Amino acid sequence: MDIRKLKFLSTRFKIFIIILSALFTTNVVHAQPNKDSLLQEATIENCIQYSLKNNPDLKNAVINQAITETEINSKLSEWYPQINFDYNFQHNFQLPTLNFGGNLVHTGTVNTSGIQFGLTQNLFNSDALLASRSAKDVRLQASQNTKDQNINIAAMVSKAYYDVILTQQQINITEADIRRIDLSLKDAFYQYQSGITDKTDYKRATISLNNAKALKKSNEEALKAKYAYLKQLMGYPANADLTLQFDTTKMTGEIYLDTLQNINYDSRIEIQLLQTQKELQQYNLQYYKWSFLPSLSAFGNYNLDYLNNQFSKLYSQSYPNSYAGLTLTLPIFQGGKRIQQIKQAELQINQVDNSIKSYQNTINTQFQQALSAYKSNLYNYLSQKENVSLANEVYDIIRLQYRSGVKTYLDVITAETDLRTAEINFYNALYQLLSSKIDVSQSLGTITY
Repeated sequence: MDIRKLKFLSTRFKIFIIILSALFTTNVVHAQPNKDSLLQEATIENCIQYSLKNNPDLKNAVINQAITETEINSKLSEWYPQINFDYNFQHNFQLPTLNFGGNLVHTGTVNTSGIQFGLTQNLFNSDALLASRSAKDVRLQASQNTKDQNINIAAMVSKAYYDVILTQQQINITEADIRRIDLSLKDAFYQYQSGITDKTDYKRATISLNNAKALKKSNEEALKAKYAYLKQLMGYPANADLTLQFDTTKMTGEIYLDTLQNINYDSRIEIQLLQTQKELQQYNLQYYKWSFLPSLSAFGNYNLDYLNNQFSKLYSQSYPNSYAGLTLTLPIFQGGKRIQQIKQAELQINQVDNSIKSYQNTINTQFQQALSAYKSNLYNYLSQKENVSLANEVYDIIRLQYRSGVKTYLDVITAETDLRTAEINFYNALYQLLSSKIDVSQSLGTITY
């Protein structure tokens, strides 16, 4: 084969390989999540801030704020001049006939056309006035709805974060328990070989080891589900890695709060929303009262009329006319409709007042329940912390006594179980304490995002 032809084929093959490599690289890049959208340090505060930016429900809340803004601007646009343009063309197949002094005559022209420029300006209009007066509070209500969702998501992400850490710590405890049982298994096996004990100790150790491994596997599977739930709340890519960073010492230092705080109902976003709703109802009441007042608007028109029997000459000559004026509309009697609307608006204001009082009672109950749970969990946490220290000490002593032949292996199993239970109970108590602290803060309205 010709050398030139070989070089040509070789070049084409290289180009083909480069194109394939580029396509493959592009697909791989698109398949992977954008690194900028991932957390580099997954602390609890970073997880909360990430969720506030990426949670789909919170994104919709922000979109709802934007929609509300467009609705407000749409209503306020009624205060601006309204300019209209109208055009019409009419061809008369038969001209109208009129009677003038007993004579029947045809009037008009075969072809007529008109161009009209019209302008209207609201001077007083109850709908536009309501939009102007209530715009600030409508915006406030939209932002408060977003804030309410932010607070709820922040609390839920915090609890889910602590739940993941709890499960991870349970896995660590089980791994440590497996190492301890494995050592005990070796001790029991050596004593069995030495004829000091029978094989029941060795078999009991094997049973305990199998149970510990099964518990570890169960917690590992539960950890996957809890990570998935946390990612869901955060709006985190499902196929991206998320490794939480936490400091147990720092967490235990954040368990305390001031239990002597008093409830400030106005700090709760739910009460703020109800108060804003009451303000909007007040505007609604005022709107119905305004319905007894007239609506006033100014208008002006400039018209160009075209009249000609020949279509080709229709627009050769125009006949302009213009005028301006005021329109006053005063509804006199509507069957008592406006009076009933005013009564309805007043009753709705009373309903909001009752809702505020009812929710204040609910907040007080929530606070008392959360505070009671916190105090109970704090006492339980301190007790479990002491139990871990005692269980460690008991296990070390009994294990040494078993090696010396003083204690039976059943005592070792009991000590191992007590130690594992104490450690798991300690982290359960820590999670419950941190969760109840979040509930207390939320009931006091001190969580702000």
